Amino acid sequence: GCQTAWDGVSCWPAVPVGQSHTVACPDVPHIFKKSKVLIYRNCTELGWSPPSPPYYSACELEAAGDSNNTEAKASYFITMKVLYTCGYSTSLVALFLAVAIFSCFRKLHCTRNSIHIHFFTSFILRGAAVLIKDAVLFSDDSVDHCTMSTVKCKASIAFVQYSVLANFYWLLVEGMYLQTLLLLTFTSDRSYIWWYILIGWGVPMLTVCVWVVTRLQYDDHGCWDDYSSPYWWLIKAPILLAIFVNFLIFLNVTRMLAQKIRSPDISKNYKQQYMRLTKSTLLLIPLFGVHYVVFALFPEHIGVDARLYFELVLGSYQGFLVALLYCFLNGEVQAEIKRNWGKWQSSMESNVFNMATQDFTA
Repeated sequence: GCQTAWDGVSCWPAVPVGQSHTVACPDVPHIFKKSKVLIYRNCTELGWSPPSPPYYSACELEAAGDSNNTEAKASYFITMKVLYTCGYSTSLVALFLAVAIFSCFRKLHCTRNSIHIHFFTSFILRGAAVLIKDAVLFSDDSVDHCTMSTVKCKASIAFVQYSVLANFYWLLVEGMYLQTLLLLTFTSDRSYIWWYILIGWGVPMLTVCVWVVTRLQYDDHGCWDDYSSPYWWLIKAPILLAIFVNFLIFLNVTRMLAQKIRSPDISKNYKQQYMRLTKSTLLLIPLFGVHYVVFALFPEHIGVDARLYFELVLGSYQGFLVALLYCFLNGEVQAEIKRNWGKWQSSMESNVFNMATQDFTA
């Protein structure tokens, strides 16, 4: 049949001989006016037929503006790329430091912080995946991204989808752990850690494997970064499910927390502990999911600028925010760092004193 083709205005997917495909007028500012007329092309034995009706008549071609509009648009995307690259770089540095802190200090080794480390790792993967994808897709400006279909390109997109899924499911695990902690006060939380790992890493891996096999079998064209494909719901639906379950956990934890704080049987120390455990998670659950739900209700071409800003620019600093809330502003972590810093200073002073004493006696 006819292969995937780029005619300079629209991308036409591969179709068998005898079939036709229609596209809407492209949303290109300052070139085409808004029009609901569809343009179609037939796939013949000789290849694609010319667009009918032509773009200039179907889309009501506007008077061409100066090149400043195109330059301004290009400058806008370059600025956005610089912003989210800085955001992911800042997040990666903060997250690596947070993982090192939780791993180095033995008193911080517990199930809660182990889950935090996995959560941090999912953010590290997400930031690294975006930077790798940019390096693969935009390393050569002469490449036509509409028809680009390499194994390296598809692998980078699959890695991005896995890291995003793992990110949302480890946020779900954080909520599940907090709820379990409030419900089962006298039960060892170590017995659930492997279930948490299975949910956080296993479910995203299974989902991405199903998505990859489906794309290879039924929709293997382009770089798999076309969110208009119906198979995109294989990724979007599990994310929305995780956000929905997390929202229910958010409501339930809020209810249980209010009951425990009002209870006269709970001591002041336990109340402070509950507040410390819940404030970070209760902040992150609505913060990380609300914008995704809002944009998921609209088609992919609606609110593109706002979607890009939220998911790329603001989303790139989420890892830094997580490291700040769970590690750097954590009173337990701060106390442990101060304690070890004091021990190190005392050790240094003792070594200096011993050296001075040895020199004096010598």
